[in-house]
Amino acid sequence: MAVKYFTVDEANRLLAEISPLMGRLLEMRARVASQRQKMEHLLDDPRVDVGNAATSAMVQDFAQIEKLLAQIRAYGCEVKDLNAGLIDFLSLRNGREVYLCWRYGEPRIAYYHELTGGYNGRRPL
Repeated sequence: MAVKYFTVDEANRLLAEISPLMGRLLEMRARVASQRQKMEHLLDDPRVDVGNAATSAMVQDFAQIEKLLAQIRAYGCEVKDLNAGLIDFLSLRNGREVYLCWRYGEPRIAYYHELTGGYNGRRPL
């Protein structure tokens, strides 16, 4: 499979489609985390039958999260941190592979980092 490199313009154009998906993904993740907290006492007790409506809904939410992740990845980008809403787009900068780095809520891609640098190594484009 060929490696997909994004230009800054290509990646920015995709944000119109990816941003709403990431928004839904973050909402689903927050809902599952909240449900998990409410049911923690049940889920941690192996004697309790957890086959109820609340746990079934949580399983459906997990399936929806996986579906949304797959939709985002289908664009060729990488979800780096679901909690923070971080997405990286592989790119070439001065002949080197780097990641264009976007965080949910940012209006456009304005940063990049080395392949091993991560979010803390972001630098302005």
